[in-house]
Amino acid sequence: MTRRLRAGLLGYGYAGATFHAPLLAETEGVELIAVASSRPEHVLQAWPQTRVLPDAEALLAEDDIDLVVIATPNDSHFPLALAALQAGKHVVVDKPFTLDAAQARLLMEEAERAGRLLSVFHNRRWDADFLAVRQLLDEGALGRVVHFESHFDRYRPQVRPRWRESSGPGSGLWFDLGPHLLDQALQLFGLPQALSLEMAALRDGAASDDWFHAMLRYPDKRVILHGSALVADAGPRFILHGTLGSFSKYGLDPQEDALKAGARPGGEGWGVDTNPGRLVSGEEEAVFCGPAGDYLARCCNAGSRCRTICESRLPEFQPFFFLPPAASSAWSAAFCSGAISVSSCSSNLLRELMWWSKRQSLSRSIATSK
Repeated sequence: MTRRLRAGLLGYGYAGATFHAPLLAETEGVELIAVASSRPEHVLQAWPQTRVLPDAEALLAEDDIDLVVIATPNDSHFPLALAALQAGKHVVVDKPFTLDAAQARLLMEEAERAGRLLSVFHNRRWDADFLAVRQLLDEGALGRVVHFESHFDRYRPQVRPRWRESSGPGSGLWFDLGPHLLDQALQLFGLPQALSLEMAALRDGAASDDWFHAMLRYPDKRVILHGSALVADAGPRFILHGTLGSFSKYGLDPQEDALKAGARPGGEGWGVDTNPGRLVSGEEEAVFCGPAGDYLARCCNAGSRCRTICESRLPEFQPFFFLPPAASSAWSAAFCSGAISVSSCSSNLLRELMWWSKRQSLSRSIATSK
């Protein structure tokens, strides 16, 4: 009889409490048995049967933990993931994977050496609005897409005293939201020819970027990724224009708010988006609703993978859990950190990443293409 995969969670801040703990607890074949947190009372209030440990070192020393999920500040992702792999654990890292591509490469090498699975938490591949966009593209409803915009705008005029808004490594809006938008664009369109990126700190007292605007250049289309903390009247989340029509979609996927409110994933009506998109073709206009979002059922697919891990029949290095391919993770880390530049495009790192992605070469430019 196959036993359950025993998971330990590093960090119980916003990401750990809102996303990782509930999803781990509700995933078939996975058991959340331990959390490392400096606030044990918060963990035990929500998960009274869970073992609470004081720090990462204590959790990694536990022999009965198979999988470690890292939901700590961005600058700690690399050292904690490395330590977890060296302790013989499988590892899931919250986005962004690492602060630069060199760290990403080292983690992939260590995972291969240790024979452990390593990947990144990219839950927004399973947002209802993104699934609607993907369905439209799969059906060819817009014809050949020539323009794509993805916005993640908020109104948070006050700078808060937290690591995400500090001046430290891994802080700022691009590191926070950029990986979501970039990963979604790569899922839809693959690797671009070039990426231009502009960032700014626009709020009073801002210590890190709170505005970004990126453009991905493809031979037949342009992709805009935009985020801001000073948008009180938000526009569409997605805008697409194609040879057969246009699509716009307002509002965010409901799953994060539901998790924040304490709902458990997978119940009736979970992930249903009540704000359909607008599809326009010539003089015709219609509403378009895609499938419901589902961070749990669609992302986990845990049964066979859990059996593989628990029985130590490890496949080739591949994604697991809520996970993208390793190359996408590395590209996201590289983009977010500015690690890929025109001068580095012929490096061994680029060739290695391109081997993982099995796609055409990519060059990056800042404000201008190569």
